[in-house]
Amino acid sequence: MNRSVTMALFLVVATALTLGIHIYLYRRLIVHTELPQPWRRRGKLLFVLLGGGLVLSMMGSRVVSVEAARILVFPFYIWLGPMFLLVVLLLLSDAGRLLVKVGRKLSRMKAEPDPDRRRFLARVVAGVTTGTVLSATAYGVNHALGELVVERLEVELPKLPRAMDGFCIVQITDLHLGPTRGGEWMAEVVGRVNELRPDLVAITGDLVDGSVEQLRDDVAHLGKLESGFGSFFVTGNHEYYSGAIEWVAELERIGVRVLRNAHVPIVLPTGEGFELAGVDDFRSKGLAEGHGHDVAASVSGRDETRALVMLAHQPRSIFEAAEHGVDLLLTGHTHGGQIWPVMHLSGLQNPYVRGLHLHGDTWIYVSSGTGFWGPPMRILSTAEITEVTLRAPSAERVFSSLD
Repeated sequence: MNRSVTMALFLVVATALTLGIHIYLYRRLIVHTELPQPWRRRGKLLFVLLGGGLVLSMMGSRVVSVEAARILVFPFYIWLGPMFLLVVLLLLSDAGRLLVKVGRKLSRMKAEPDPDRRRFLARVVAGVTTGTVLSATAYGVNHALGELVVERLEVELPKLPRAMDGFCIVQITDLHLGPTRGGEWMAEVVGRVNELRPDLVAITGDLVDGSVEQLRDDVAHLGKLESGFGSFFVTGNHEYYSGAIEWVAELERIGVRVLRNAHVPIVLPTGEGFELAGVDDFRSKGLAEGHGHDVAASVSGRDETRALVMLAHQPRSIFEAAEHGVDLLLTGHTHGGQIWPVMHLSGLQNPYVRGLHLHGDTWIYVSSGTGFWGPPMRILSTAEITEVTLRAPSAERVFSSLD
């Protein structure tokens, strides 16, 4: 299935889902509460504008300039967050109402609830839900657009030589440059990364939501990353919605090395070092010519006496990575759930949602992401830059950065 067909299907499904959600919200917040005129008419108009505007902004962002898209899309992307929270909380209240109805039938209660009481309860639920969502939205937007956190961790690799103990990998992932994030923010991220004085920079996918033509200047800031051993990139699923082949070429042009089912040695002048591997996105097969997730190819011919660090976008790469002797897998994709309760839903698809885990003999770190996708909100998750310090077994820090 090519990119155009994939995007067309996505837009059809997204449009149908969006319109259905807004009809549901209108009925639950306006119809069921029996608001009088003119509030009922105003409520209907509000949800028509929000639903229609969201659909049009999703479609329009693909055909207008990125600057215009940011003006067009941003207000509706903010609405995505409270819209989602409203649906979740109202569905929970619906489940409660259903349980009450079932209880009434089982207890053979014949008297129907008083209409005035039912209307009063509907308004209380709508008011409390709306107030809670507005408060959560204010918190979530501030949290998402605030200062990035540097998440620091140390990982011991059994085969890492003492000479490289303390080697620093800085990981950024899921930046999602496009309708909601641009070059100014990208420059800030690059500055924060350079302040950490990394030995190597790893960018684990979902860098862009737009074409090279739209976002070339925004992404160009990555060429200013500073590290002793360079910057490396692997594709995420969103690269395949944005022209993965063109983006691979553009990143190579600005000095970011793209690891496509391949590995490279990261070695000191003395010859001591480790192997760095990278794979295409887990679901990339068929989305771009020659692309496809292939862990076996990425480690073929490597020096098995050296520690092996792998970059991948999705945590689902851990199963094959563990089978092929990877010591540390760095991933992203999940955004740490980004907005409650998505982290629980994300756990149904991904073996790990965030943080450091030991899978067999393989360490995996799942970053919560540096940016966000969709609504500019984070609730119970944190945007991060990750500083990974590699440790040799039972060794004090002896490695000195080449910077």
